[in-house]
Order: sequence, then C-alpha cells, then structure tokens
Amino acid sequence: MKLTERKLGDFTLTWLRGGLTQLDGGAMFGVVPKPLWSKRYPNNEMNQIPLRADPILLQAGGKRILIESGMGNDRLTEKQKRNFGLVEESQVLLSLQTLGLTPEDIDIVLMTHMHYDHANGLVANRDGKLSSVFSRAVIYVQELEWAEMREPNIRSRNTYWEENWRPIENQVQTFGSELQVLPGISMHHTGGHSQGHAIVRMESGGELALHMADLMPTHAHQNSLWVLAYDDYPMDSIFGKEKWVKQGIKDGALFTFYHDAVYRAVKWNEQNELIEAINVE
Repeated sequence: MKLTERKLGDFTLTWLRGGLTQLDGGAMFGVVPKPLWSKRYPNNEMNQIPLRADPILLQAGGKRILIESGMGNDRLTEKQKRNFGLVEESQVLLSLQTLGLTPEDIDIVLMTHMHYDHANGLVANRDGKLSSVFSRAVIYVQELEWAEMREPNIRSRNTYWEENWRPIENQVQTFGSELQVLPGISMHHTGGHSQGHAIVRMESGGELALHMADLMPTHAHQNSLWVLAYDDYPMDSIFGKEKWVKQGIKDGALFTFYHDAVYRAVKWNEQNELIEAINVE
C-alpha cells in the first residue's frame, strides 16, 4: 500500500486510508449555490461529492499520534451504508501494517470532534463485542464535545453514538480552550461544526501546519462564508475560519485535510494562489 508522507521540520505526517463516502454536495456547501461550488470540487450526477476519512499519523517527540480515526470496519448497517454513501471502509490497520506498526503502537489520539465519520475507527466489533482499537493510547477530546457525545440532543444523536464512547471512556482526557499535547503540537477549541469542535496546530523547524478538521473539510471550503449545512453553529465556523485560516495563510501554514478527496494538504499565498499541493494518491 502506497501512503503519502510529508516532513514538517522534525515531525513526519503520514496519511492513512480510513475510508471513502459520498455525501450530498448541497449539505456540504450549505447556502453556496451549486454553480459556484461545483467549479471547485468534483461531484456526480446525484449531486454527491467524494469525501475521504483519512487519519494522519503524526510522528513527533518520540510519540506516535493519530489525528482522527477513520470510518472503521463493519460499523454501519446496510441502511447507513446507503445513506452515508459508503464506497470504501477503513484500511487504517493495513496502513499501519505497511509502516510496520500495530494499533498498540499508537500513543495518543487527537479527536477534533466525535461525529461518527471521525470516531467510528476508535472502536472495533470483535466476536460480537465492541472494544477499543487503540487500547494503549490517550484519547484527547474537548470537554464540551465529550459531554455532548454522552448526552446528545435531538439533532446530534444521529452522529454521536453510544457505542463509540463507552468502549473508550477510560482512555479519554478532556481539555477546555487549549491543550498543549507535546512541544509544537496543540489543540484549540473553535466550536462551529459542533459545540466542542477543535483544530490541531503543528509547528517544527520553522514550519507550521494547521489541521482545520471540519471547519475546512476540503480545499474548496477556504472561503470563510462557505460553511456546511451540517454545522451546528455556523457563525462560529465563520469566525473560526476568519481567525485561523487567514492568519495561517499569512504565516505560510500548510493546511492538512481529513476529508478532501483531491488534496492531502495545501498551502496558499496571500493572493489565495495555490503554492503547494499534495495530491491524494
């Protein structure tokens, strides 16, 4: 299996293969008219767009850190597979095997939020029992996110599943506005997509990367006003992008993606021109 890798100073980022879905383009681009967004991102005759769910393995400071967890395997019913447009299930374990690693080699998991398409890969169904995949890892989740995960509301209960938190609850550590994971690696609460949504900031050797997660799920969502219909707090998404994306571009940041089916990561200049792009293999 061929995996994409990118050095960031002393850090190494490797994209694992966590699955592929196809969701409604209108939902993914909210109020943006299709004639606009369809010029920026591929779509099929059913108005669906391809969305990967590929975790990033971050090797830094002697630790192996996973950002997000993938779609998982055998976690969806046939109805859910149809509704979520599942094309490919997770190959995270095979990806790790390609690198000579096992799930037990993961030290830390950074969860930007706990929606099913990010959290399903945390849990596996083994002999009819759900258990933690990355059993030795500390799992970091923002405190508001973790609270809603366990007690979802009428809107969020379709994406926060009890079977995704019970098997891992003893591994979870929560944080408030900011968490320093390791030197050069931090998580920052943004809200927006969900109340407890967070992003990941990585800096090493004079290089900066920002993992915006679902505030900017694809390169086509760079515009601050292009937010998802799925966002629970769209104005917070807009404010978060105004702060982090605009400053990141000024600082020469590499923006990494979990969902983008075209690019793994991109870098823009202040004229919004693409000056670096790592393609999905």
